[in-house]
Amino acid sequence: MLLSQDTIAAIATPPGNGGVGIIRISGPNVTEISKKIIQKEIKPRHAIFTEFMGEDNGVIDSGICLYFPEPASYTGEDTLELQGHGGSVVLDMLLRRIISLGARIAKPGEFTERAFLNGKIDLAQAEAVADLIESTTEKSVRSAQKSMQGIFSEKINQLVDELTELRIYVEAAIDFVDEEIDFLTDGVVQKRIIKLLEKIQDIQKTAQQGRLLRDGMTLVLVGKPNAGKSSLLNALSGHDVAIVSDIPGTTRDILRERIQLDGMPLHIIDTAGLRDSENSIEKEGIRRAHLEISKADVIILLIDVREPDSIDIVDKLPSDIPMIKVYNKIDLVDLDPDIKNDQNGCSCYVSIKKGLGLELLKKHLKDTVGYDSSADDVFLARRRHIEAIRIGHDFVKSALNQLNINNAGELVAEDLRQAQKSLGEITGTVSSDDLLGKIFSSFCIGK
Repeated sequence: MLLSQDTIAAIATPPGNGGVGIIRISGPNVTEISKKIIQKEIKPRHAIFTEFMGEDNGVIDSGICLYFPEPASYTGEDTLELQGHGGSVVLDMLLRRIISLGARIAKPGEFTERAFLNGKIDLAQAEAVADLIESTTEKSVRSAQKSMQGIFSEKINQLVDELTELRIYVEAAIDFVDEEIDFLTDGVVQKRIIKLLEKIQDIQKTAQQGRLLRDGMTLVLVGKPNAGKSSLLNALSGHDVAIVSDIPGTTRDILRERIQLDGMPLHIIDTAGLRDSENSIEKEGIRRAHLEISKADVIILLIDVREPDSIDIVDKLPSDIPMIKVYNKIDLVDLDPDIKNDQNGCSCYVSIKKGLGLELLKKHLKDTVGYDSSADDVFLARRRHIEAIRIGHDFVKSALNQLNINNAGELVAEDLRQAQKSLGEITGTVSSDDLLGKIFSSFCIGK
């Protein structure tokens, strides 16, 4: 146990006025503080109704008190929760009283950080706490719960255990090179590495689904003025977010809308029409449009099907971001909804005004980022998890190459060690102070 010498306190409910307000206290001085504020005997894990006393022995508030002695608490330390009325002033008065008795204001995420440092949860579970709070879809809530319950961590720990066993086998083979059997060439190590690669690839696929559920997809709409960008934004969002007009250049600033696409958050950004302009306001809108385009997961290029020369905008867009060319207004040229893939990418033919072909477009959007709305075993994952898994996979693949091509046991062992280190960063068995600081600083104060 890494119990801190500090006692921390914070308001754990959102700012503002409400029916109930909660203050959480954790640390070695909890018992002494509770004697001054509650002035009653409290039993562990028993809720009691009591008055919360101030410095002059006057009553600040009254409510429910819960005491959790270490180590059987959220943080692994003595923890006290005071559940009073949710007025901002009364909560502030009570918090000031607690601070005067020796506690200090908790830093963002410090309660969960202590839970991690005291071995109550691992790093992936700690991150899932914040992800659950910030979830915007029911599917992401369920996936965050799975991560909090340790399903993701269990899969990673199994990989780390297998890597450990494999490293022991390889390093033993290096130490006993004089034995009659060459353990590096008997096929056992090769088979185990191949099997390990398959498992990592399975977790990669599931984690990518989890990242999409957490972060969603950023979709930027681009095109020449009057191509139908604002109409598509309105159609996807289901209400009139943007002004639609026959006058070119209506959209000057960036418009943003957040919707769900079969449980996946979709961040839609409508931009100013891309064209040469002398208007200073429109030029600024176009500059901002290019800034948003550079951060997109997918670009939708809107093209008036009657003006196919609009395709020349492609040369001005990033080549490393997936792009879907959407030919709009097919109802005006008597074309059917369709989607085509060729050497020039994907082309989707729609009529936004008539609602034709939009379901084809939605399906292709999900396919573009690899989202599977039917997957039910998804745990929430972050970009850092995806990157750690990718690096681990690359090191294991390198180990296989070192074995097959060079029969270099020392290099195989080193690659496996690096893979184990990368995967260990996910659960926090291997982590830097900078990483921990970045993660927990994104939490709310009372968590």
